[in-house]
Amino acid sequence: MAMTTDVHVRDLRYFLAVAEELHFTRAAERLYVSQPALSKQIRALERQLGVELFRRDPRGVLLTEAGEALLPHARRVLEAWSGADAAMAAARAAGRGTLVVGMSTSPGRGGLLPAIRSRFTAAHPEAVVRLRQMGWQDPTAGLADGGTEVAFVWLPLPDEERYGWTVVAEEPRLVALPDSHPLAAREEIDFADLADEPFLALPPSAGPLRDFWLAVDARSGRPPRVGAEIAGTEETYEALVAGLGICLVAAGNAPLITLGGVVTRPVRGIGPSRYVLAWRREDEGRPLVRGYAEACRWVAEAGAGGMSEAGPRG
Repeated sequence: MAMTTDVHVRDLRYFLAVAEELHFTRAAERLYVSQPALSKQIRALERQLGVELFRRDPRGVLLTEAGEALLPHARRVLEAWSGADAAMAAARAAGRGTLVVGMSTSPGRGGLLPAIRSRFTAAHPEAVVRLRQMGWQDPTAGLADGGTEVAFVWLPLPDEERYGWTVVAEEPRLVALPDSHPLAAREEIDFADLADEPFLALPPSAGPLRDFWLAVDARSGRPPRVGAEIAGTEETYEALVAGLGICLVAAGNAPLITLGGVVTRPVRGIGPSRYVLAWRREDEGRPLVRGYAEACRWVAEAGAGGMSEAGPRG
């Protein structure tokens, strides 16, 4: 099959976008390319493979049998490539004395990051710290696939035994709801009164963390009603304002979503949330990982922004 050996990752990315959108214009917008350029690229790929991948139909675009056959393989190649990309980034970082720090929500919390950075830099003046903002789809904020070396994350983590951590903040879970919601009039709300409300949920890929923020353990076996899925702070705010559902939020993150029209209230009957700095156990011996964890533990114990909780590692 020599003719297919030179298909580029970019061509597969273009194919996947059209296959998922089934619409050339929308796929082009998603890829930030012009629609004619995208069509031309797809035609070139079809010529190269010697098959038609899409049937252009008056009602839109349909995958042909060949297109259907290629789809799962294209997905796998792109996933593998993104893993390779992350591994390369980590290798480049290691060579430069760089520490890649992941986070899915900005830690805020009384100047936590600058305090850790200045303490870490004092001990490791040659090191460079790179912050990577990750989507909520990955509850490990890049630790699982090697894209980051330490990360600010919420417990519980999937495959928890792979990680060590130090607790940065233990905070009550509040409920965020539109200020027009009937329960917003209460000072404090029992979780039992929230159980039947539609909730905003993290993507299914967040695993145990999705269940944690839906407080599945407090529902005595009744499944939660999911009003919408959220993958970032802005989306959460928009979904709350639109009345798609309510959600639990750590006290330290409340300021990120209590903008106009959204309020938070204390909840009785559920435990607190734990925000931690985590790392892979196999990296525990690496000087920069250890140094950042020590700086973090020191800052948390010193109570920057009222954070006195520095629990045990893992």
